[in-house]
Amino acid sequence: MSMESVAWDVMYKSMHAPGDDGGSKEARRADRRATMRRIGGFARPHLRRIVVFLALSVLLAVLTVVTPLLAGRVVNLIADGDSSATGSIVGLAVLIAVIAVAEAVTSIGARWLSANIGEGLIFDLRRAVFDHVQKMPVAFFTRTRTGALVSRLNNDVIGAQRAFSDTLSGVVSNFVTLVLTLGVMLAISWQITLLTLILLPVFVLPARRMGRRMAGLARESAEYNARMSTQMTERFSAPGATLVKLFGRPERESSEFADRADAVRNIGVRQAMLQTYFFSALMLVSALALALVYGLGGWLAVHQHLSAGAVVSLALLLTRMYAPLTALANARVEIMSALVSFERVFEVLDLEPLIKDKPGAPEVPGVGDGVSVRLHDVSFTYPSADKVSLASLEDVAQLDSRGGTEILHHIDLDIPAGKMVALVGSSGAGKSTIASLATRLYDVDSGSVTLNGVDVRDLAGASVHRTVGMVTQDGHLFHDTVRANLTLADPGVSDDELWTALRRSRLDDLVRALPNGLETVVGERGYRLSGGERQRLTIARLLLAKPAVVILDEATAHLDSTSEAEVADALAEALAGRTSLVIAHRLSTIRAADEIVVIEDGRVVERGGHVDLLELQGRYSELYRTQFAHA
Repeated sequence: MSMESVAWDVMYKSMHAPGDDGGSKEARRADRRATMRRIGGFARPHLRRIVVFLALSVLLAVLTVVTPLLAGRVVNLIADGDSSATGSIVGLAVLIAVIAVAEAVTSIGARWLSANIGEGLIFDLRRAVFDHVQKMPVAFFTRTRTGALVSRLNNDVIGAQRAFSDTLSGVVSNFVTLVLTLGVMLAISWQITLLTLILLPVFVLPARRMGRRMAGLARESAEYNARMSTQMTERFSAPGATLVKLFGRPERESSEFADRADAVRNIGVRQAMLQTYFFSALMLVSALALALVYGLGGWLAVHQHLSAGAVVSLALLLTRMYAPLTALANARVEIMSALVSFERVFEVLDLEPLIKDKPGAPEVPGVGDGVSVRLHDVSFTYPSADKVSLASLEDVAQLDSRGGTEILHHIDLDIPAGKMVALVGSSGAGKSTIASLATRLYDVDSGSVTLNGVDVRDLAGASVHRTVGMVTQDGHLFHDTVRANLTLADPGVSDDELWTALRRSRLDDLVRALPNGLETVVGERGYRLSGGERQRLTIARLLLAKPAVVILDEATAHLDSTSEAEVADALAEALAGRTSLVIAHRLSTIRAADEIVVIEDGRVVERGGHVDLLELQGRYSELYRTQFAHA
């Protein structure tokens, strides 16, 4: 590695060095040791390649030292002026060329191994984090900043990868290069070698000091960049852009963005100037060291204490000595940076999911004969932040460990197989929470939720989710094709099944009219479709999933009367022959229920048929008069 590249590398590593996060040194050391052991677990599958990679790194270090020695011999032969040495000169030149080719081939091989090891580690870490995050409860996603979580999968995983692709090989090859170079230089001239080492502090200390200043600017720049990124992410989404336009804020948004961008620009100018000062100073030190070698070495050569070739070899070796010496001096920075990246990744992996399958958990029994759902004496409180999230993912100093308010109180609810039960009540009464418990998005605090008499906590989670399907009020779709959104539950369904589901959800004519039919991209969150169309597409997806139990969580709440009627027809298809729990404000749906349960303040206050509840003149009657009278 050249002096120039080392200068930039040292500065970069210093800028990205982790700070002191407090705590005792003993505790931090224990954490580092634990992290190293876990890193070993991820590195073990790549062990063979790592060994070969390190061997090639050592070979490269040896080849780096050999070339200056051969160059010195060539200079000595030329200086002797002996014509008979022509063959030797040519032979040495050929040998230098062969070594250069060998160095290039070895470098390519080492880089190939480095890339494979690094990318393999990225794959393993990303997949581990992605799979783990998918196991987290819904509460985790409602609290976490999506950008911060994605950063763990991108920036931190790549930072961890550098530990193998850069740091590991750098420490080994630089150490070997330094030992060989110092040994050869001392053998040639210990006086010149010691004098050149005196300049080392002038080279290393400015790098550390300037690195700290650059680190402060880098953190400040990252903060402003993060704010710009957040603003762009929120404002460039369809609902965000609509909100800005509706409230007439484009000029203010532009001004806020410009302020942040201007701060980043100013920091960038300061960084550029500091980099220039730093780089120029280091290059000056390098030039002074070379001048020292040529000056003192030339004087010794003139007085016959040293050969001309030895001076050339020393000069070439010097450029190869400062680089590894400086890199090793900053190796701790690189190692700490890599460890911090690993720790941030492991922090996510260490967050235990609240919902876990028991070993050997069975599937839901008797699905083919229908599935009954029962909530028995259920009480529930949403988990506190410290149980489901990380402070670093929420951008807070410390997570709130206080427990929440109990949402449900001793709920009893029985839905026989093939029957429909409707839940009604005020907003915030706990209806959607009941739906979340029935689908096991959360686990109850006390009591039980059973499917065909078996507690959902004793069943395999995948089986529960195949058995219980839900249509929510937002009709969420991915930015993908109609086909991909429909086949989310079962990618192997045929086109005939797709079109049957679309016909039953009253959407087949629309999809046939789309530019690319089933391959038409619906846009982010399905915003290229109307609200009613999105909702019917989610119903078609439900039909393809074929759940035995269907939960409708206010599936028509945000639709106009025309769209609501179309969706209602599709819902009738989805509910036919299935056990169903309906949370809805639509009068016809409520009337069709076998039982209506009124929920208020997390308690069942009334239950019965539509007519019976109206005659009771209670809460349901009041809701009917205020919400359903004009339906």
